[in-house]
This record gives sequence, structure tokens and C-alpha cells, in this order.
Amino acid sequence: MSASDTENARSYVLLQIGDRRFALPASEVSELAPPVRLHQFPHNSPLVSGIIVRRGRLVPVYDVCPLLTGRDSPAHQFYLVARRHFGPASEPAAIPVNGDSELVTADTVQVTGPPYVSGRLMHSGESIEVLNLDRLVAFESRERTRVDTAELNS
Repeated sequence: MSASDTENARSYVLLQIGDRRFALPASEVSELAPPVRLHQFPHNSPLVSGIIVRRGRLVPVYDVCPLLTGRDSPAHQFYLVARRHFGPASEPAAIPVNGDSELVTADTVQVTGPPYVSGRLMHSGESIEVLNLDRLVAFESRERTRVDTAELNS
């Protein structure tokens, strides 16, 4: 990496979801939390598997594994807590992850693909998708609403 490449590089947290690795901008990640009790309750929110209590706050847990990998979630080891934005406000949100997380500095390239993928980075010869958590959670909500509406109209 040249000096100019390093100046343009950003920090990312690599995380394991199912059998794939993804990245989130490090500026959005608050912590990697140990597994704690997941409180489940009846709801209609896509992807929400329940809530955890972290630092005195209720944190929604979004199980994104089926959307990202097409498979059910394996047992997870940690919760990656990141910021989810709603206009000018934000709140913590957790993603169950399995395996180790790693902080890396890398350049990303823009890609065409799902709207929740903001780019791709290379690390140790592996191409890793960079996720946009806000778009990821909203994408599933929009898709479910679109399917529900189509079923009602048929």
C-alpha cells in the first residue's frame, strides 16, 4: 500500500456471520459484547430475533444471517453492537456473530449489488462485502412489505 493509499483507507471491523465474512465501518461499531440473555417477545419486525440489555439500554438484535447467507443462523458467540441511524437520531443495534472479529484498515471499491452492500474490500486475498446496517435492516422490511402487498392484491 502506498502512502496515498493509506491516507484514503478507512478502518473496518471484519465479522463472521454464518460461514462468510463481512465488514462494517469501524466508526459505526460500538463493541463486541459477550453472549447474554436474548429476550424474545411477539412482534412482526423482520429480522428482529429479540432484544438484549446492554449498559442499561434495550438493544434490538437483528438476525441477518438468513438474508446474507441463505442459511439459518448457527450458534453465535458474540453480539456486535453498532449504531443504526434514523435521520438525525441513532440507536444501538446488535448482530449475532460467530467467530472472531478483526479490525483492519483497507480501501474499498464500489460494487453493484444489493443496496445494503456499500462496497467491497480485499483482506489477505479475500474479497469481503462492506455492509450498511441501516440499509440492511430497511431492505428486509421493504421486501417483506412488497411481498405482503402483492399477496393481498392477488
